Amino acid sequence: MPFRRSRPLLAALIVAGATVAAAAAGAPPPSATPVPSAAPSPARRAPLSFLAIGDWGRGGSRSQKEVAAAMAAWAEKNPVAFVISTGDNFYENGVGSVTDAKWHTSFEDVYWQSALKVPWYVALGNHDYRGSVEAEIEYSASSARWRMPARTYTFTEAAGDGARVQFFVLDTTPFLDTYRSIISRTKVAGQDPAAQRAWLEKELAASTADWKIVVGHHAIRSCGPHGDSAELVRGILPLLKRYGVPIYLNGHDHGLQHLASDGIDFFTSGGGSEVSRVSPDARTVWARAASGFMAFSAASDAIRVKVVDAGGAVRYEAAVRRGAAR
Repeated sequence: MPFRRSRPLLAALIVAGATVAAAAAGAPPPSATPVPSAAPSPARRAPLSFLAIGDWGRGGSRSQKEVAAAMAAWAEKNPVAFVISTGDNFYENGVGSVTDAKWHTSFEDVYWQSALKVPWYVALGNHDYRGSVEAEIEYSASSARWRMPARTYTFTEAAGDGARVQFFVLDTTPFLDTYRSIISRTKVAGQDPAAQRAWLEKELAASTADWKIVVGHHAIRSCGPHGDSAELVRGILPLLKRYGVPIYLNGHDHGLQHLASDGIDFFTSGGGSEVSRVSPDARTVWARAASGFMAFSAASDAIRVKVVDAGGAVRYEAAVRRGAAR
């Protein structure tokens, strides 16, 4: 079931406050963090900075360690409040338990640097469904940084200028018909996409945040080999448009993309390890078949994005401005 809770973040450089919100029925929406009446110092006006990475858990192989090193180097120079994982956290078949060796070989021992010992807000991918989803949720109780309170959840963070950014983390695998085949190794039986869609609509309608970002593993729009997810185009895209969500962030296709369509900016950060092809189309703003990650910084006026490759080079930059037409 979806989850909501509150937690203060003490990173004074970046964050004024944070709330993690559960989708429990009848739970009130998060309240805004009070903004000081006096003008904040330049440090307290700093944007909310975070990284996004997906499709990474390969025991350090296929460029995973190189991307991790680039993330750490970036975060040492540009401190971040948290990391978002867009799913497929453990290849090929998820984890079996909270004591599975993959927790060390694919996570703890790969992202060991102090700059990356910040909260990791994690989405589920289809490969995670080949193992124990419950173990990924339960690991939150024993980890100082792993955050997956439920399959679907929402949390709110604040930038130094008072801008509030609410994230809605979806569990997209149950939406896709291909995983419901009797021969599929992806164990989605018993999951209810309609209930999840209803939860998302309720949370979006209740949100008072300055920015809304929806996170899922599967793409709504993509120029990678998997392409658009028709089920998400039908089920999720109308909600993003109805409630003015400017950004959808996903993985699944193994590369780095920025597409603009339907008045929304679609960012694919799926370059955490191996790479697959891209085929740019009319909606493509930028796309590369490259390993790497994305660095976001959010403030009242805009959310800025830098795409960084496994060598630490910035390959692309973009800004999503409030109210900008797409």
